[in-house]
Amino acid sequence: MSLPRLGAAVMIDTYPVLREWICGPGRAIEIQDFCGIGVLERDHSDLIAAWKTLLHGHSGPRGIHGPFFGLDIANPDTEVRAIVQKRLLQGLEVAEALGADLMVIHSPFTHWHQLNRANYPSVYPGLTEASTACLAPVLARAADTGCTLVLENCDDTDPTDRVALVRSIGHPQLKVSLDTGHADICHGRYDAPHVVDYIAAAAGLMGHVHLQDVDGYADRHWHPGDGRIAWRPVFEALAALTERPRLTLEVRRDFARLPATVARLEAMGLAC
Repeated sequence: MSLPRLGAAVMIDTYPVLREWICGPGRAIEIQDFCGIGVLERDHSDLIAAWKTLLHGHSGPRGIHGPFFGLDIANPDTEVRAIVQKRLLQGLEVAEALGADLMVIHSPFTHWHQLNRANYPSVYPGLTEASTACLAPVLARAADTGCTLVLENCDDTDPTDRVALVRSIGHPQLKVSLDTGHADICHGRYDAPHVVDYIAAAAGLMGHVHLQDVDGYADRHWHPGDGRIAWRPVFEALAALTERPRLTLEVRRDFARLPATVARLEAMGLAC
């Protein structure tokens, strides 16, 4: 079996550093400029135009990180939820303009929900109902544009929660995303299951993975190998899936090191 080819999360000032390494083998990219606070509230046509110029020569898969700061898809207030829908629809407009077929959105689940599952029996049905209503027009638009939404874990301490939500909504344009660092933080701080269990829980629905390393305490976004995550079991768990999710390196610094990071993973026989 061939090794999985890793893509990278990029922004307009980091993509040029990696352009040759990305475009040569046709690596996937995930454009993250449009999830910043306030970006979609302002005129972002110049940013789209700049990206279109930069993307000449890129032939690999392409996605974006959708807006998420303060945007809870399970917000029970319908007027607030309308703003969440608006931002997500704006994200899909960006994805369409840039030829992206995937948009990352964030899970609504937190550790509080897990702790109070029995204490407040209406919480989970309410989360499911609100999320379904919020995403209905967004998924309809995603179907029109050929974009898949992937639901990323953040504070999820039960790896089955967002999987159950995706399964309940049952839309072909909605899949599960995994952030390895977020999962390990929850494992370290809240005694949640290990990263490999998050992978196994999403079997059959996994569409995307953020690969980042952490120390078990904070959301570091270190290069794989710089933190505490055991990467061989993670890649073995991913290889055990019948689906092949898009694998994206999501680091916050030392972007020029990414080729060396991937070379190290390749030497271990894990990815290329």
